Amino acid sequence: MHAVLRVVLTLVLLVAAGLLSYDLASYYLYSPWTRDARVRANVVTVAPDVSGYVDDIRVRNDQFVHKGDVLFIIDQDRYRIALADAEAALAAQHAQHLMLRDQYERRSKLSLGHSITVENLDNAHRQSETAAAQYQQAIASHDTAALNLRRTEVRASVNGFITNLNLAKGTFASQGKPVMALIDSDSYRVEGYFEETKIPQIKAGASAEIYLMDGSPALQGTVSSIAMGITDQDNKDGPQLLSSVNPTFTWVRLAQRIPVTVHITQVPEGVLVSAGMTCTVVMKEGAAPQIGRSIKKIMAAIFGTSPRPTVRVSTPGGVALRPSSGSRRRSSPFSSIRSKA
Repeated sequence: MHAVLRVVLTLVLLVAAGLLSYDLASYYLYSPWTRDARVRANVVTVAPDVSGYVDDIRVRNDQFVHKGDVLFIIDQDRYRIALADAEAALAAQHAQHLMLRDQYERRSKLSLGHSITVENLDNAHRQSETAAAQYQQAIASHDTAALNLRRTEVRASVNGFITNLNLAKGTFASQGKPVMALIDSDSYRVEGYFEETKIPQIKAGASAEIYLMDGSPALQGTVSSIAMGITDQDNKDGPQLLSSVNPTFTWVRLAQRIPVTVHITQVPEGVLVSAGMTCTVVMKEGAAPQIGRSIKKIMAAIFGTSPRPTVRVSTPGGVALRPSSGSRRRSSPFSSIRSKA
């Protein structure tokens, strides 16, 4: 009797071990999750539209700014003088335009061929048109000078954070040369690199959980796009633009990783999200081991216990399961950071 019981228990353990091994292999090979993910954001390089010495800096490092806020000011004296010169030239051209226009109108009322010749009347007309064109040119020059004066105030083009600020007062800033970095706070997203064996289970709009390496509560997100192509490392263009196919082939082939963009929809209170962070992305649908759950249900039915719902967390050894502690109150992305700003 004892021998039969030992055999039965051994067979049960072998079957359970086989099922769990199969489940574990399927989970790591085909389940849609990855530890290879990064938090990314668009970086706007701030460069002045005019050249000059930096007269004032209105921001500090790591400060949150709103679109339209003044970041720094270029010395305005030279551009005020240029605007005054443009205003004087505009006034002179306006007077010249009015004089030649009135002169042409008076001469056009004279008797053609008796009081004025055709040539003189035509010359007066051309002079009036030339003065009008020069007046329009003066208006454009005046508008350019006024624009240059306004552009001495360099403003933020997006909402975001000033980072790695090294600009100092008195520095000469050249036109078009970046002097400051601004991270667009509305562009934070997660780029997950999924193995190609897992891509069939990922769809646009699918819900995802994002776990940062600091162990903070999970962020929520949705898949916004899947990359439609990556570089082929074994086929690069040769010197004559012909295919240069790698002549060697290794029998061990690793699955290629396809970038998947996840839009962040919810960030828990107090969680810091910084561009460049490493994180784990787990798709809510299809990422849990199915056979393991079935075994738990069978054990619960036998022993009369109900399994608690589980959620995934990031651990040093990878993605693990833990009992759910209920729903957490979540807020919109970066709402806590903006409220403090």
